[in-house]
Amino acid sequence: MVIKSDKFWDKTADKYAKKAVPDEKIYQKKLAETQAFLSKDMHILEFGCGTGSTAIEHAPYVRKVEAIDISQKMIDIGRSRAEKAGVNNLTFTLGTLEDFNAKPASLDAVLGLNVIHLVPNRTALIAEVARILKPGGVFVSSTGCLGNSYFRFLMLLMPLLKLLKLAPDIFVIRESELVSEIKQAGFSIERQWHHGPQGITVFIIAKKR
Repeated sequence: MVIKSDKFWDKTADKYAKKAVPDEKIYQKKLAETQAFLSKDMHILEFGCGTGSTAIEHAPYVRKVEAIDISQKMIDIGRSRAEKAGVNNLTFTLGTLEDFNAKPASLDAVLGLNVIHLVPNRTALIAEVARILKPGGVFVSSTGCLGNSYFRFLMLLMPLLKLLKLAPDIFVIRESELVSEIKQAGFSIERQWHHGPQGITVFIIAKKR
């Protein structure tokens, strides 16, 4: 199993875990909107789960949560947090969504939060989400879409930042492209709104048709 970018995230895991949520009000809104689509009988998955904070928040609302990440250090912190929180229906696994290889139409909801813009082939990623979701299943994403903002010019610095190991791979996405790709994969958009500087972060809840 080949895990890409794991060294960067392993290195930053402790700092990441101590970081406060940038906007607590927005975070709570995302949690509430997601939980409105959850129910106690659901089996859900979060890929790119980081240190597990959001997976832990959603665990009381569903039957089972699977959380996966490419960083072993992130996974270790997540397991420790879940244990301290007394959450026993949450399982952490090292790897990518492709590595996880869930059975077709086996999951009720899939979450990809602050991760799609870090993936080189998002079309394949979204197709995999569609494959493993049941009909009527929910796909929740929060994605940095730099394509229509001046922040895209910062990408000129990315080769240097990556060389200095100060940043992971980041890909420029336009919101319209992302929405189109989600729809083409067989989803209908249930929620779509923006936040952050220039509204660059796009929160989407989509349902598999």
